[in-house]
Amino acid sequence: MARSKEFDPDVALQRALELFWERGFEATSMTDLVEHLGVARASIYATFGGKRELYLKALERYLEQSDVVGPLSQPGPALPAVRAFLDAYVAECLADELRRGCMVVNTAVEFASRDAVVSRKVLASWAGLETALAGALVRARAQGEIPAGKDPYALARFLLVLVQGIKVLGRADPEPRRLRDAVDQAMNAVQI
Repeated sequence: MARSKEFDPDVALQRALELFWERGFEATSMTDLVEHLGVARASIYATFGGKRELYLKALERYLEQSDVVGPLSQPGPALPAVRAFLDAYVAECLADELRRGCMVVNTAVEFASRDAVVSRKVLASWAGLETALAGALVRARAQGEIPAGKDPYALARFLLVLVQGIKVLGRADPEPRRLRDAVDQAMNAVQI
């Protein structure tokens, strides 16, 4: 008869997510995971696989918990939703005392180009974000909030790059004025 698990895998996964998000993949050892999760090494392997598999599961959890695009698809004026979306990115960076940044950005910088599975997850996340922004901007153009000659898809790509840059700066130097000025200038570029 198999023994039941002596830990909650869901709690352990959340704790692994927090550790990976703070330190990254390479800087987190199996010993660190054992200590942080309070779970035996053999149990980690039996439940999640190796460190890479646990990292991928933690990244998936992070993506599931991040519904930053939901407000972009709400009915009504679209530009205020885009502005609120950008402001939320800045606020999140400024509130992040640990300066963890975005786990997707951190993952891309750390090793997405060396791992096809990770790269697909990062690109899928960015594609979803770009699609949500494009949808809001198409709506904004249709509602007369931005000039008819503006390309909502090009603007969405521009804003995608902006928000990823916000996360990078937020990790290194979350200077409020720099981040807020960037959002102001982006909104000006969208509307002119």
